[in-house]
Amino acid sequence: MDAAPRRPDYAGACVTNIVPALLGPGGTDSLPPFFPDCVRGARQVVLLVVDGLGWHQLQDSIRSNPACAPTLATMQGGSITTVAPTTTVTALTSIATGAAPGEHGLVGYRIDFAGRVVQMLRWADQGGDVRRRLMPREVQPCPPFLGATIPVLSKAEFDGTAFTEAHLRDQKMFSWRAMSSMVVDVRNLLARGERFVYCYYDGVDKIAHERGFGEHYDAEVLTADRLVADIAASLPREAVLLVTADHGQVMVGERTMPLAHDVTRHLSHQSGEGRFRWLHLNAGPVDAGRLDEVVVAARTHHGDVAWVMTRDEMIEAGYFGRRVTDVVRRRCGDVAVMAKDDVSFDDPADKSYFQLQCRHGSLTSAEIDVPFLAIRAR
Repeated sequence: MDAAPRRPDYAGACVTNIVPALLGPGGTDSLPPFFPDCVRGARQVVLLVVDGLGWHQLQDSIRSNPACAPTLATMQGGSITTVAPTTTVTALTSIATGAAPGEHGLVGYRIDFAGRVVQMLRWADQGGDVRRRLMPREVQPCPPFLGATIPVLSKAEFDGTAFTEAHLRDQKMFSWRAMSSMVVDVRNLLARGERFVYCYYDGVDKIAHERGFGEHYDAEVLTADRLVADIAASLPREAVLLVTADHGQVMVGERTMPLAHDVTRHLSHQSGEGRFRWLHLNAGPVDAGRLDEVVVAARTHHGDVAWVMTRDEMIEAGYFGRRVTDVVRRRCGDVAVMAKDDVSFDDPADKSYFQLQCRHGSLTSAEIDVPFLAIRAR
């Protein structure tokens, strides 16, 4: 168990620094030290984001079953950090924009907008779609890929969604329904001279949520590994494939619990998700006395399995980046409860269609460390 919440390395080896390095003025001739050596000087780059492929889970799979990741196991590189919280909405936006959550503003799976909590993947609250009220380009103002227009390969079902518009707007979309199409499209795009191609694959995250770790997970890692191998085989000379992820995973299963009544009696609602709950205090001035009462109650009842910090403590410690705008500050709750053990916290307003096995969101090493691996065409 980590002694304290892990801070993302926003100044160094972090997913926020991948795109700015690759698309910046120096390109692949001038890369930060955390980049694998084989990327330096590459003429073309493919960046593949494998949702949910945590560094520690990948290493565990390779140790227990080396045949499940033969390509990933031999690639150059190591681990880097994702962002806080360790959730898809936040991390994918940081990867695409190069901005920390405190700047881009998509600070969680479920975000509070003036008292109404919106699930950001569906861009909906309990009343339904909120796209007309919360315009994606206004909610998330940072342009993706430093303002450049690049080819993006993602599943067809994500086309036209509000979240896609928020973090991948104005890009050249090449949607796929079968994973094999991604390999064909990458090969064709590189052949016609594209210098940078962005790809997204979500299978590992889906299986981890539904099946947990074990043979189904290893089989999906093998599937992702084959995708990596097929893309690598399609690279022309002096091209490179980079593989990273948005977050890792923790096996929770049925180890979910409600927050204690001593905590919830002070709350109007919660946002976030099971392993990173934002607590929003009841209406009225949030003075130091009220805030301390909630913090003490949360630590008393849940301090053995969770870290408890106020919003100001988290912002001042830099968990969301060096700069947090006033708009983003208002989207955070008053107190954060972050699981450090393999548990999650229930919120009656946040229900899944099925019992999630693996979860993420908190700031443990298992969730925050992600791969950053590379392979270059021979």
